[in-house]
Amino acid sequence: MAFVPFSKIPNFDARAVPIVGYDSHLKPIPIQALQAQALRARFVSPPVWEPEVREEPSFSDRAPAQAAVLVALVMHSDEPTLLLTQRTAHLSTHSGQIAFAGGKVDDTDADASAAALREAYEEVALHAKYCEVIGTLPSYITGTAFHITPVVALVQPGFSLQANPDEVADVFEIPLSFLMNPAHHARHQISWNGATREWFSMHWQGQANAAEDRFVWGATAGILRNLYRFLSA
Repeated sequence: MAFVPFSKIPNFDARAVPIVGYDSHLKPIPIQALQAQALRARFVSPPVWEPEVREEPSFSDRAPAQAAVLVALVMHSDEPTLLLTQRTAHLSTHSGQIAFAGGKVDDTDADASAAALREAYEEVALHAKYCEVIGTLPSYITGTAFHITPVVALVQPGFSLQANPDEVADVFEIPLSFLMNPAHHARHQISWNGATREWFSMHWQGQANAAEDRFVWGATAGILRNLYRFLSA
């Protein structure tokens, strides 16, 4: 699937792009496979698989930058969730979008895992002592030239979060079973500059209040689609 450089489209509203279908024919990941022991085992002995989404078309002249994000799976006793953030509106790239905690890999970071844990602490005050890194997913390259390593971690409940207002407008959780059900993976399509572009979204609407209306798309949805492919292989 090719992903579009939507930043070139004036006043682009991701929600307004038509949905051409859902992948309801694909099986969801069973809840048993989303438990801590099963997730650890999957990364210890990974299957033969291929990521579905690897790279977005480039629309930036900037030099490539190494980055890492924390795919933080919160191991609640009743059901695991995924910790996500909403970026502030004033950021220079991907402003206002739902994202994993993460950012550039610094020279002082030992590796991508260290960078992802550091960024999660800086952005939302998630302490590394609650996080058990169990593996990484293949690199994802954004149209803004970030080469992202998704670092997957099991997060034990009991943490206290504090969003950094310079980067994060909100921090929240979505049930992992919802995101790992391809019936909720919408395929969008748009024609632009003579080409047809497609991408995924996942629209979570919680029951508690209107603030739980979360529209996940772009790189975040692409990485989650790859996580689904990894777990379903």
